[in-house]
Amino acid sequence: MKKKVLSVLSLSVALWMNAQEKDSLNQKKIDEVVITGQYMQQSINKSIYKVEVIDAEQIKNMAATNVAEVLNQSLNIQITPDTRSGNSTANIMGLNGDYVKILIDNIPVVGDTGLGSNIDLTKITLSNIERIEIVKGSMGVEYGNGAVAGVINIITKKTSTKKVSVRGSVQEETVRDNYDLKKRGNGRHIQNLNIDYNISNEWFASINFNHNQFMGYEGESKGYKYFGQDNQRGYEWNPKDQYDASALLRYTKNKTTFFYKLSYLNENFNFYNPEVSRNPLNDGVGGVSYESRDRKYNTDRWVHQFNIQTNLGHIRYMGDFSYQNQDRKYYDYNYDIPNRAIKSRQDEKSYYKTDVIYSRGMFSNFLDSKVFDFQLGYELDYTNGYAALIAGDFFGEAVKRKIFTYSNFLSAEWNVSDKFSLRPGVRLSLSENFNNQYNYSLSARYKTSENSNLRAIIGSANRFPKYDELYTYFVNLNHDVQGNPDLNPEKGFSAGLFWNQNFSVDNGWKIAYGVDALYLDVRDRIEMVVVKQPSTYKYMNLNTYRNLLFSANVDFRKDQFALSLRGSVNGTSVSMNELTSSSPTDFQYLVQAGASATYKLKSTDTNFALYYKFTGPDRIYVSDGASGFRLGKVDSFHMMDFIVSQPFWNKHFEISAGVKNIFDVTRLNSTAIAGSAHTAANGFVNLYYGRSYFARLMFQF
Repeated sequence: MKKKVLSVLSLSVALWMNAQEKDSLNQKKIDEVVITGQYMQQSINKSIYKVEVIDAEQIKNMAATNVAEVLNQSLNIQITPDTRSGNSTANIMGLNGDYVKILIDNIPVVGDTGLGSNIDLTKITLSNIERIEIVKGSMGVEYGNGAVAGVINIITKKTSTKKVSVRGSVQEETVRDNYDLKKRGNGRHIQNLNIDYNISNEWFASINFNHNQFMGYEGESKGYKYFGQDNQRGYEWNPKDQYDASALLRYTKNKTTFFYKLSYLNENFNFYNPEVSRNPLNDGVGGVSYESRDRKYNTDRWVHQFNIQTNLGHIRYMGDFSYQNQDRKYYDYNYDIPNRAIKSRQDEKSYYKTDVIYSRGMFSNFLDSKVFDFQLGYELDYTNGYAALIAGDFFGEAVKRKIFTYSNFLSAEWNVSDKFSLRPGVRLSLSENFNNQYNYSLSARYKTSENSNLRAIIGSANRFPKYDELYTYFVNLNHDVQGNPDLNPEKGFSAGLFWNQNFSVDNGWKIAYGVDALYLDVRDRIEMVVVKQPSTYKYMNLNTYRNLLFSANVDFRKDQFALSLRGSVNGTSVSMNELTSSSPTDFQYLVQAGASATYKLKSTDTNFALYYKFTGPDRIYVSDGASGFRLGKVDSFHMMDFIVSQPFWNKHFEISAGVKNIFDVTRLNSTAIAGSAHTAANGFVNLYYGRSYFARLMFQF
């Protein structure tokens, strides 16, 4: 019922507003600028880093519902879903979300286990995003802890060209072949509404609301009503329901700009236990009850963010300040399946809880020179939270810990000539829990011609251990799983070479292409290893990780047509050590290819968009218990989406329809999964829930 009310409300508000200045649903193309890794907003062509940009028009054409779906189209970024927890994190160059820094407007996002890393990307919606910037490689000088494999910076919209602007959409999707609008129905149901208001020349305000309801996907399971005792109850993809809202107030005058943004997210996630117990009622007539012990999660996230950019004389200052809180609570309950009733439930308590105070400040333009500049900055992160309860309760209570880190960083940018620029940098990070960490970087850009650039970048980054790696302690008859408070931070190093060129030809074609090579090395990797047979595990600094990435892309554009082709080869070598054996260290290679094409009919403005991505077979070494290591394999797969969009009523409305995951990818066969301390290995990877169809109505006034 809620989603129907929200849909009607969104449309009613849009129709009630008086139409303001004409504006298309498609944003106008302007000179593309980036902020990730920059002293100030900079043209992407002049950026000293290789920055990949996914702009608002691309995001709209994809008809994606969250950041995870957008990034899944990018090569060498694989979104890894956990169908048990409902979280989906980014994997870059074979490294999981712990090694990828996720930012919103240059501020790290709070997650279950800390700040900026291992972030659930399905909790970040797209309704007010201007662009997504991606930098691969170690970015420890600029972004500190966790920026080992790369940085993903999500930039939200903070301006409007009109006095009042109302935008919104209603989107309905099937979940494979399941869909209906009933309260306990199937499918995915999304509504969002955004209102922008230019109060005056200096003041701008915006509010945004989004609702995303996913009703779950049974797959080879049989739903929550099933009470057979064959471990087939529940869902392959469990249901979850998200509400998020934000409000922004921005001020701009002369050389000073500041904004305050308040964001709130609520997510309800249901886990239905596949195990069903049969309990005699002892009623004299042979009655029995069928019960399962299910779990419900409720996540609340509050983000307060303040940013200021101003000049202190000729010195530029940019400051970010944020207080963030995320509390993921849960309770277990005994569910009487045939009678659809909760018989008993535990008290609700926190599963993960994280409070963060964060600040980052940067001073630049000390010399007021276009030839030489340097930047001085600081970053502090005070995180107060609970250790992850991955192995149950810690003797009935979660382990509460505080981690405080403070960093100073310094870099200089020297424009040696009109063609050649250099930027060295260094960071010192201090922590009450760990030894001092030093990170460094050296970036260079050479303008090989008017329309081409060659970039060379080396850099380092560290990753501090997480709560569960430090403090987990779970011992019973079958398990002995221990954290290690003496762990050292992991150390990452990367070196990259990037070349790109663009040009136009006489018949109107615009062509751009590029070639990239990137090497990544991570030392002192933290892994859970067997320290005593058969079941004593401990986190230790033992492993090393190396990755080689070669990629190329070419883009064609003419009039209403655009085509992009991409390809990459990614090699991974991992050194793993167990109690009695070590893994081979030869490189295993993964091939990926991708393409996207868009075409707009001039006569009707009908837009066609096609997205394709191929991921080849992935081979990695996994532990095989006492027998050592074996080479496992994950099957290859193809992904394709097709979307058609049609604006109407003077482009105030647009209707879109299409199909996602055309090749119906669900599970991938895998022999590359090792059993962990408390889970058995499966013979498959749950990657997607299959082909889905959608329809979307967008409006803008």
